[in-house]
Amino acid sequence: MTTIYDFSANRLNNDSEPLSTYKGKAVLVVNTASKCGFTPQFEGLESLYKTFQSRGLEILGFPCNQFMKQDPGSADEIADFCQANYGVSFPMFAKVDVKGESAHPLFQHLTSSAPGLLGSKSIKWNFTKFLVNPEGGVVKRYAPATKPENIAADIEALLPS
Repeated sequence: MTTIYDFSANRLNNDSEPLSTYKGKAVLVVNTASKCGFTPQFEGLESLYKTFQSRGLEILGFPCNQFMKQDPGSADEIADFCQANYGVSFPMFAKVDVKGESAHPLFQHLTSSAPGLLGSKSIKWNFTKFLVNPEGGVVKRYAPATKPENIAADIEALLPS
């Protein structure tokens, strides 16, 4: 069975990282954007990270520019924006496509493992979130409008004891 641990992705500094690095942890994968109405969710994501990281949560941010070009910046600009405006300390990855034929293989896996409304496999907007259990299996998909604080209980239920 395929898990997220079968994939790798480039960090903002372009270093490749195997997602198996996060084995044994609950993982929240989020496609992000710096100029979106949902961008303030970075604050809630960072709060979740600070609350649960020591108990085994990782949040992986993947900037995407596919939705109304809401993340046009370079890797350095994205990193600076996230740090300066929201104090983001969770891992951020290089910009990827999350839908269509050019979608990163991780997002192809996430969307087929956890379809959206009415079975749609496509990601409709920035800040779609995927919760992954410590074994690497996709547990749940959350809509962009779902605030990070509203998924805290789901995260806590997955954390290693």
